[in-house]
Formats: sequence, structure tokens, C-alpha cells
Amino acid sequence: MSGGPDAGALCDVAGLKVGHFTHPAVPTGCSVVLCERGATAGVDVRGAAPGTRDLELLRPENTVQQVHAILLTGGSAFGLAAADGVMRWLAERGHGFPVGQVRVPIVPAAVLFDLWRHGASTAPDAAAGRAACEAASADERSRGRVGAGTGATVGKLLGVERSMPGGLGMATVRIGGVTLSAMVAVNAVGDVVDPRGGVIAGPRGADGRPRSTVQALLDGERPGGALQGSATTIGVIATDARLTKAQATKLAQIAHDGLARAIHPVHTVMDGDVMFALATGAADIDGDMTLLGAVAAEVVARAIVDAVETRSP
Repeated sequence: MSGGPDAGALCDVAGLKVGHFTHPAVPTGCSVVLCERGATAGVDVRGAAPGTRDLELLRPENTVQQVHAILLTGGSAFGLAAADGVMRWLAERGHGFPVGQVRVPIVPAAVLFDLWRHGASTAPDAAAGRAACEAASADERSRGRVGAGTGATVGKLLGVERSMPGGLGMATVRIGGVTLSAMVAVNAVGDVVDPRGGVIAGPRGADGRPRSTVQALLDGERPGGALQGSATTIGVIATDARLTKAQATKLAQIAHDGLARAIHPVHTVMDGDVMFALATGAADIDGDMTLLGAVAAEVVARAIVDAVETRSP
């Protein structure tokens, strides 16, 4: 399995724009997925230490049927402030859920922890969210250490000093007349592995090469003091098929299997893993959940590998 420039991008799904803010001085940033005309969304949280905003409204039984953006951001809970900038940017352009005379943009968000690499004062804020929106386009294909993936690291369970860079990765498959794409910011406490075998990025061994965290623990090494909540993999899986909120929720649930394929260990007490699902309906085809579900984990796993194998200029 490989990532790289030919792996595809989230913008391969018609109706979506992607934009990034990358801090010019410290390793952090945020990434926004704009769906200004609205998209059906779902979410699933598997990590034990999540940082999120406006997830409850995505439950299938709740009133709001569509979202207008998804935000992935660094900065831990401080980074949730970037969603304010995204909301203001959308509201100024007339996008949002109608409430009387007011339109309220719906912008669910999830954060990852990169504060140990900078600090609270430099966490993404409303201005960062606005900048990501201003930069958004339907042609954005940057990956690696950009946006929400800028300060990401992996392989931290044996100690952050032995970690390797994570990043932002993307992948696309086209199947059954529709497009299915994923964008994942990989900041896992565990290792990124090729599902066909071998550690791609993890804790550095004595020779500087990645080694398996799980094997190290089985060999008697002890965890190296990684902080609870100090990691997290967050991402979006999207399709141009039509889905209901319940189907989007199921797609987000299935997407976590891609994390399990490409990250070992995954969904730990130190991770806040969150996957969103978006359906734009631009293909004008009802989604076949049997088909989409069968390949969802594959496209997510490819995006995770892409995050650590690809580096933007």
C-alpha cells in the first residue's frame, strides 16, 4: 500500500472545498472542509480522550440535517476556537441553518494534541479558521505537514523523544459510479503500519529506524510517559453519493476500521480518535452502503499511510 501524490484527494468529491492554515512559526495549524451548500454528515468517536465541538447534533434522530463545514485542528481544546472563524466566514456569505431571520452555520470540529510542540498562545484561533476558509478551493491537494497535520507525530507510547512525524494524508477510490475519499490528520500514540506488513513510522529504535511499539512492549519495554490525551487521529470520509444521516453515521463507524488497519495500537486512552462522514449527493446516486462500507476502511487506511509517506514542499 502506498500514498503519494497519485493517491487522490478529498476534493475529488464534488461539492467539497478544502483549505489549510499552517502557522508560520510553530508546528500547528487547522484544516477546513467546506460544503457551503450543505452536506449530510455523521460522526463516530472511538478514542478515549476526544476534543470536539457540535457532535451531538449529528446524531441521526436530531433536527439538523446538514452541515456547512468540518474543521480538523491542532491546539487541543484551545484549537476549537478556530471553528468560530469558520462560522463567521460562512455566515457572512449567507450559509447556515435557518433560525428565524438568522442563519447559523453548522461547523462540527475535532482537535488533536500538538501543544507539547508549541503552546496554548499559538494554538489555532478564529483568525486561523478564517484563513483556512479563505485558502479553500476545490483543487486543494496538499498533504504531509500542512494544516491540522503540521504538528502531528506518531509512535509516542515509548516516549515522545522517540516519535516520528505524522501528517495529513488523503486517498480516493471510485466505485459503483460514485467517489469515496478520505482526509486524515495522523497524530497517533501508536505506529503507522502498512496493512500488508511492516512499521512505516513509529518509535525510533537505537538505529534510528522505526520499530513496533507493541513488539517493544511484549519484549519488556515500558511506556515512556506519553501524556493522556496527548495524541489523536481525526479525519473525514466523504462521498458524492446520497446518504441519510443514519447511513453517514454508519459510514463514519466503518471508517474507524481503517484506523485499526493502519495504526497499532489504536483507540487508546491517550488518543481522541474521531471520524466524520460527509455525503454531498453531487453524483445524484443513492449510496449503496454494502459497497461503500466494503471499501471505506481501505480508503481510510490508504490516507493514513499517505500522511506519513508524503511530504508537501
